[in-house]
Amino acid sequence: VFLVGDAGSGKELFARFIHEQSDSAKGPFLALNCAAIPEGLLEGILFGTVKGVYTGAVEREGLLSQADGGTIFLDEINSMPLSSQAKLLRVLEDRTVHKLGSAKEKNINVRIISSCNEWPRAAVDRGALRADLFYRLSVVHIVIPPLKDREGDIPLLTDYFLHRYNQ
Repeated sequence: VFLVGDAGSGKELFARFIHEQSDSAKGPFLALNCAAIPEGLLEGILFGTVKGVYTGAVEREGLLSQADGGTIFLDEINSMPLSSQAKLLRVLEDRTVHKLGSAKEKNINVRIISSCNEWPRAAVDRGALRADLFYRLSVVHIVIPPLKDREGDIPLLTDYFLHRYNQ
């Protein structure tokens, strides 16, 4: 599933809802804002690391492995470096993940929901998003209008957050 919407339009809420209504609902839901992670750390966070692969690296499972049996939400995937996008495409094709510094592969079963804060065609045209990855991720493509165009949602969201945080 590929979500398109401005910052603050509720893409992560939509992604959580999709996860909760899916066959993967019993598994974990993990979210990663690709724009908030420095380029040098992103692959380690996504794929995992083995101790010593770089200075200070520890043995760690990546988010893709941690989300096994569930869903990972990759927000602002158009901010992910192209080299990482190529590796993610490989994960989608093989359904396996390799930790950085390891030759061993691990089979995973994870649903990927991704989003973009600009029109995907524009991101592809300017070289921020690989076309092959976009077409692979956008089997279902949903455009989420900004909240200013969905004023009727404000009372629903207010009730939801009041209930959630009052608990």
